[in-house]
Amino acid sequence: MRIGFDNDKYISLQAEKIRERIGQFGGKLYLEFGGKLFDDYHASRVLPGFAPDSKIRMLQSLREDVEVIIVINADNIENAKRRSDIGITYGEDTLRLMDAFRALEFLVGGVCITHFTGQPHAEAFQRRLESMGVLVYRHHLIDGYPSDVDGIVSDQGFGKNDYVETTRPLVVVTAPGPGSGKLATCLSQLYHENKRGMKAGYAKYETFPVWNLPLRHPVNIAYEAATADLDDRNIIDPFHLEAYGDVTVNYNRDVETFPVLKAMMEKIAGKSPYQSPTDMGVNMVGLCICDDAICQEAARNEIVRRYFAAAEELRRTGVGAATLSKIELLMSQADVTCDFSPAHQAALAKEEATGGPAAAMVLPDGELVCGKTSDLMGAAASLLINAVKHLAGIERGSYVVSDAALEPICRLKTQHLRSRNPRLHSDEILIALSLSSATSQKAAATVDALGQLAGCDAYFSVIISDADRSTYRNLGINVCCEPKYERRAYYHR
Repeated sequence: MRIGFDNDKYISLQAEKIRERIGQFGGKLYLEFGGKLFDDYHASRVLPGFAPDSKIRMLQSLREDVEVIIVINADNIENAKRRSDIGITYGEDTLRLMDAFRALEFLVGGVCITHFTGQPHAEAFQRRLESMGVLVYRHHLIDGYPSDVDGIVSDQGFGKNDYVETTRPLVVVTAPGPGSGKLATCLSQLYHENKRGMKAGYAKYETFPVWNLPLRHPVNIAYEAATADLDDRNIIDPFHLEAYGDVTVNYNRDVETFPVLKAMMEKIAGKSPYQSPTDMGVNMVGLCICDDAICQEAARNEIVRRYFAAAEELRRTGVGAATLSKIELLMSQADVTCDFSPAHQAALAKEEATGGPAAAMVLPDGELVCGKTSDLMGAAASLLINAVKHLAGIERGSYVVSDAALEPICRLKTQHLRSRNPRLHSDEILIALSLSSATSQKAAATVDALGQLAGCDAYFSVIISDADRSTYRNLGINVCCEPKYERRAYYHR
């Protein structure tokens, strides 16, 4: 992978900036973490060289000073809202986050359930956490939030919320996803700290949009594409421009709420430490791009991925026409089309030539490989085998999977598991390949080449199965599907 981002520089600069901000507030900082802390794959895709766990590695350098509060919206618990990327509920992800933090020896101060109005599932979730020894706090809906500043910053507003007891200088406030109430939690804590005569401050750590990149830079456009369903928009920060004369980029929700946020800070502490939404941020990402051209190309690829994801969602559910239209507009602004990757047209051409679903992928060495549907394998399995054979230096006509490995899998699938489709999925062909590697050096070399596929883009001429998609995701391969099904039917699995 061509590198466009200096990850080591980022970890160092980011930790230094956070230490500086802690000092600005007398030794106590509530840091709202936007985006994903452990697995920021969006950032790693648009900033090649950015490690998905960069932010948590940066925090590890501050670990002795860090305490974590995990925030979850009671309505998200009640509605069993799921993370679209890993398929688990926000409640389950809260448990996953706690395990991940504990494994890295971070102090987890507790879980804060926000927007609490007595939701039964939220109460059950609290009992579940408390039975495991987790401290749980409730924050309530506040009448007039966020416009009624006097009512919010009062004993009947923030004062009714539980105060989360913390002991470390840096309190990281994170959540399973957006809309969890992280900002309100931070402000509620500032209110309670101030009532107790304690000095404390607030800052925001949001990776995107990148404040010191141009408004229409592809990296920032890719963020808009990623949040198109939320109706987020990148805009110039007018408050920063007025206060300092500098052009910086923020997003609409932060800009729209800043006057109220500033008023709350003034009400809590007597004055606001910030003159703009940009002031609140501590993000150093934009200072660590070492090859802008590489990052621009990666961001354009991400915009195209978001287009295909939105088109597929619309085809599957009938929902998301406005999201798709917005991404199409963003594609024009980034000067990119759905054919940005040569693999897209290659997959369609292969389908036309073979009469069945097909796939294509550009490998790290620039080679374009294809896969087709056959009696033995689906297009996803075929593409996977052809790709790793090339990377392992195995000649195209050579077989790496033995009949002895294939035959029992096919028999099990059709005779015992009652599958009507005899073709092997990508996970099944990998099992056969792994079995073959016990007696074949070529198969072993092919298995070893699988790790080189991470970060590649695979294009399919049809919507692929969940089993194939899961295998590709586990290998780190990005999947783009033409928004159509393999067969004409009303119901698809």
